[in-house]
Amino acid sequence: MAVFAFTVHPDEKDVRVAISKQNILLSALLWASTGLFLIRAGITIASLTSRGVNCTPRRAIDLAAVAVRVKSVGRQLAASILFLAVMALADVAGAQDTRNMPDEAKPPQAVPFFLLVDNRGTFSYQSTATLPGVTSKTAQQTFEFSHLDIWRYGTNLVLVDLLKSDQADAASPSLSPSAPTTGIAGATEIYGLFRSTFGFNEILGTTTFSKGPLHDVSLLIGGDADKEDGFSRLDGVAGFQLAFDLPYKGLLNVSPLYSKEADHSAYSRCDVVGGIPGVSCLTDGKLAYRGTWAIETSYSMDLNFLPAKMQYFSVLGRANFYGPKGGENSPLPSTPTKTEIDTEPVRLIFDSGKAFWGSKHTHRLDVWVAYRYWENMYGFDHNASSVCMGLGAGSCVEKSFYPGITVKF
Repeated sequence: MAVFAFTVHPDEKDVRVAISKQNILLSALLWASTGLFLIRAGITIASLTSRGVNCTPRRAIDLAAVAVRVKSVGRQLAASILFLAVMALADVAGAQDTRNMPDEAKPPQAVPFFLLVDNRGTFSYQSTATLPGVTSKTAQQTFEFSHLDIWRYGTNLVLVDLLKSDQADAASPSLSPSAPTTGIAGATEIYGLFRSTFGFNEILGTTTFSKGPLHDVSLLIGGDADKEDGFSRLDGVAGFQLAFDLPYKGLLNVSPLYSKEADHSAYSRCDVVGGIPGVSCLTDGKLAYRGTWAIETSYSMDLNFLPAKMQYFSVLGRANFYGPKGGENSPLPSTPTKTEIDTEPVRLIFDSGKAFWGSKHTHRLDVWVAYRYWENMYGFDHNASSVCMGLGAGSCVEKSFYPGITVKF
């Protein structure tokens, strides 16, 4: 017997077609069984006729045998009819159940906590790095680890830098430009940054904060920590981030922030620089600045307007501005700080992973060159601060072209 199996739920027309086919099949089988019965009965009767109709007793016996055979055939026929009827009803019921049965719910797929995780390691080399009050030119190697993740309600960015200078930026105990540097290793600096955002569209489940090129508006919190021989800095920021879409899957982030900084400087300690405690120096070297405004911007974009054979290039950059925060040695009377401008306007990236190993390895290995401009480093007024004059002339502005390599893992 044929079986009609549905891989999708049939509509009523499909069920009627299935039932019609089964009725035709059932009728054919019933007629075949009836024919079989008639053939067998005819054979028996013909046998009796050939033996003569004058033998009444023998005829009675043979007719009794016919009756037995007919009865047996009848049983077979009844059993066949019953079997076919049951099968037909079962198939029809199955078809109706299939039609009425709701779609089986697919087991829900677990949504990962992090929608994207991007970890990278970077090495770069600057031949003209600077450090306020120390030197206007020092070679500096930077080893950086970066982590970016996207989760349901926002993003997290973490940077950890290890910066190693040459002897032009000598390590402690050389704490002034006039101190000897012979035989003293270069300074080591450790810098860390984190920024976390919480998107209003994601939290509220809306698109209200997406208008035109504006992709989202987020709450942003973060902090910076910096430690070098004789100097440490802590900075906290809070505010908003406006995320804009750029052509070629690019993005632009603009973040108006409030910034509060607290530093410790050996250069302001009385036992290092001398002076009158509380007037010209601090016994503990703790600096306390007032809160100020800040604007942080960053962008990135693939250069996919280039010919197809050259679409291995992209650009990214940043420009950060931090407002005046009081005297440079606050709470001591000192030269006022000035707006700090810390930028890397452009970093031109060659995606060698995509170029040599295919799109599956996009940004697996990036080789790049960048330009950095940093004015009024850490807020020191490069035109007025004593730190930036004399032996430290030019040390509060950094201008560098430098290369680097980034590996994604």
